[in-house]
Amino acid sequence: MKRIFFVEDDLSLINGLTFAVKKQGYEIDVARTSLEAETLWINGKYDLVILDVSLPDGSGFDICQKIRQTSKVPIMFLTAADEETDIIMGLDIGADDYITKPFKLAVFLSRINALLRRSGNFSQPETELSSGGIMLQRLKGEGYKNGELLDLTGNEYKLLCLFMENPDIVLSPEQILESLWDCNGNYIDNKALTVYIRRLRLKIEDDPGEPTKIVTVRGMGYKWNTAG
Repeated sequence: MKRIFFVEDDLSLINGLTFAVKKQGYEIDVARTSLEAETLWINGKYDLVILDVSLPDGSGFDICQKIRQTSKVPIMFLTAADEETDIIMGLDIGADDYITKPFKLAVFLSRINALLRRSGNFSQPETELSSGGIMLQRLKGEGYKNGELLDLTGNEYKLLCLFMENPDIVLSPEQILESLWDCNGNYIDNKALTVYIRRLRLKIEDDPGEPTKIVTVRGMGYKWNTAG
């Protein structure tokens, strides 16, 4: 079943469109703020993203740009921002469609269906990620620093993938631990996570004592810092 990620703060619109989309046979997850959107995007796999531009704590344009750093999933803007400059910006930063409010429900659903028919070609993750001198070749399961192969354990590699797939996004320890949960049922706790991050920093940072790639955000978690 196709899954849609809907970022919108208007509750009445959320209720109406959620009902209509589910009647089409699709699953839908809703975020009402930029913060909720970041959490859902990290933890979910989606076939289509629908974004409002104006959110209580940010902009749909910023969310679109972050998604485009790691994914080719189809993105549609559904928004009251109908200025020509807004439409051009939305399409230029990677959106596949831009619908302005008010809109006809039948047309909206038709354009969703059209994008979802193409989603199989767009939702595949990039096979290669590169940032700050670190490169991941995911088909090989290998990481490189400045062209040199890194000696990474399985969990170190998974941790590095998670960070590089979510650049400049703060990941809480809980989100990271969920990703690192061992498929054999072995529990990974906060102490083990601290060890993994320290060991990974030793391998990828120029100065592990003053990390610039995996940075600690006090009281919140860690993030991959593309600014270096």
